[in-house]
Amino acid sequence: MNSIFKIYFGIILSLLATVPLIAQSTWEIKATDIDPSNYYGITAANGMIGLVSSPKPMQVKDVVLNGAYDLYGRGRVSNILKGFNFVNMDLIVDEVRLTDLEVIDFEQILNMKEAVLTTSFEIKDKLKVSYKLMALRQLPYTALIDLSFTALDDVSLTPINQIEAPDHLRDVRNFFSFVISQVPEENGHIPRIPLLTSVGESPTGKHTVAASISYIESSEEFIGDLEHEDWHYNLHQSRFTRDLKKGDQLDFTVVGSIISTADVEDAHNEAERLTLYAAMEGKERLISRHKAAWADLWQSDIIIEGNDTDQRDIRSFLYHLYSFSREGSAYSMSPMGLSGLGYNGHVFWDTELWMYPPLLMLQPEIARSLLEYRWEKLEYAKYNAFAHGYKGAMFPWESADTGQEATPVWALTGPFQHHITADVGWAYWKYYQVTGDKQWLADRGYPMLKEVADFWTSRVERNGPGQYDIKNVIGANEWQENIDNNAYTNGIVKLVLGYAEEAATTLNISPDPDWSHVAENIPMLTFDDGTTRENATYSGEMIKQADVNLLAFPLGYYKDQSQIDKDLEYYEAKMSPKGPAMGVATLAAIHARKDDADAAYELYKKGYKPNEVPPFGVMSETAGGTNPYFATGAGGMLLSILGGFGGLEINDNGIEQVKQPRLPKGWKSLTMKGVGVDEKTYKVE
Repeated sequence: MNSIFKIYFGIILSLLATVPLIAQSTWEIKATDIDPSNYYGITAANGMIGLVSSPKPMQVKDVVLNGAYDLYGRGRVSNILKGFNFVNMDLIVDEVRLTDLEVIDFEQILNMKEAVLTTSFEIKDKLKVSYKLMALRQLPYTALIDLSFTALDDVSLTPINQIEAPDHLRDVRNFFSFVISQVPEENGHIPRIPLLTSVGESPTGKHTVAASISYIESSEEFIGDLEHEDWHYNLHQSRFTRDLKKGDQLDFTVVGSIISTADVEDAHNEAERLTLYAAMEGKERLISRHKAAWADLWQSDIIIEGNDTDQRDIRSFLYHLYSFSREGSAYSMSPMGLSGLGYNGHVFWDTELWMYPPLLMLQPEIARSLLEYRWEKLEYAKYNAFAHGYKGAMFPWESADTGQEATPVWALTGPFQHHITADVGWAYWKYYQVTGDKQWLADRGYPMLKEVADFWTSRVERNGPGQYDIKNVIGANEWQENIDNNAYTNGIVKLVLGYAEEAATTLNISPDPDWSHVAENIPMLTFDDGTTRENATYSGEMIKQADVNLLAFPLGYYKDQSQIDKDLEYYEAKMSPKGPAMGVATLAAIHARKDDADAAYELYKKGYKPNEVPPFGVMSETAGGTNPYFATGAGGMLLSILGGFGGLEINDNGIEQVKQPRLPKGWKSLTMKGVGVDEKTYKVE
């Protein structure tokens, strides 16, 4: 193993001993001894909204809206929107606000199995507080807070619900009203449902964003003394007061919805309708349906017997990919998912190469949603090819809501990291291999692959037999810019041209003969000893992440083990410890597939353990990084498990276990269940 890695990893592991991460089961991540100055939140999400936890009691840090973008951040490019913070609360105990009270025993627990974030604390000698936060899986725009207060002494308690606008929303309007039922109850009482609502515009006015909250309980006794306060344009509240005797308990539930005109024309009324619907569903029904939806997702799971820490970490990877994506949508995933505004919420190759493959194996319908995102952006990709003098479709390096290139101008990856177009084509063919869905292939798969193939046949420079060069690109190793004949780019292009031909043949369409002709003449450069050369000018520099090694896994371009071994030995020594998690994950998978379990496991742990940050141990992009959660890294680590230690492979037979690799020491077994469209179970012992 690389000596630099060994020293670096040893230091990181010693530092990790100081992270206050205590988990009670393989389904829970528990944070205690929370330091607000060194806190990186964990996210409760449902594929459409992300609620990022906060070290402040009864608060969340951010509410992130999938698919909604506008201009307000860096780089003169679109940024994913933070919405109204509609799940923040405040508290007054004996006329003293929460911020001025002594809070003790503060802890937070994420139950990954049920996607419930529980926060508990005590107001010293006065009150115990516990509340559960859920981004409801069955209702994509709705969240629920279930609260419980237990008096430790006689107290006067005022819970406060509020909606607060982030600074970038403009023309904010606040509303408070009661919706009165037209059907009286048996006792003649007419139910009233309170609605606290805020509506505002995104920074340029492109979108209207609306959020609304209410209480599950709607009896007159509960809301009879409800008060509304407008603090300022960006914050308004509703509150009620209860006097509790020592030992008394007060429980109530708040529901709220948030939506923008990225999804619906009339955001204001829709937010209120969705909130009313949730309020009338009732607490038990909402929570049971949420848990049932997550139970269905967890039918596809990875089970480690013999190492609880590894099991918990794997479940964390799965939880984050599941929570950041959604079946039946046309939204993709940013490298940071719905955990914040990292990378402006844009979509990169991270989706197709890293996050998509494990989802394709375990949740094919979610994977289809990620592909649908690219399909809806195809017309702009065609324009992009035209604008650059090419045919077919050329996908942007960073994509947002329109499909236009969204990379900041200062980053050369935008104009030159063209392998993204081949990555999209690769992902499309893999979906067909897994599902065998010929109707989808005819409607989506082949039309996409044709445009991708046409782009690459126009993109190569035809300089003679064996010299159809792909020049002036940036490869997977972004530390080398404007290079020629990059190994990863050339390799995946050759594969995708072949996939386009296979797709046409499958549908009894005559493929363009130029596709195979070009593929045969794209060169793969080597050093004198036969090691694959990363690009025409590469001469042994340190690399950011795997490039050549990706040809072995997950692309499967190289089948010859001697070539794979040669490339692995050479480039493993070149891998920078400052690179992102998925680079080392690639090496781990290759070692596992060649039955070198000890080396594979060491690399696997190096891929993410140095990147964990307190108090939940969520994964940042790099060791010492501060931009969690890095969903790309989660995808890479899962690929190490599924395709490395699990021996699974996507090929023309669908998903199959091509071998049974050796397991790491301490792992008694590895079970992968709910795999593929047939939801098969594979086991390694």
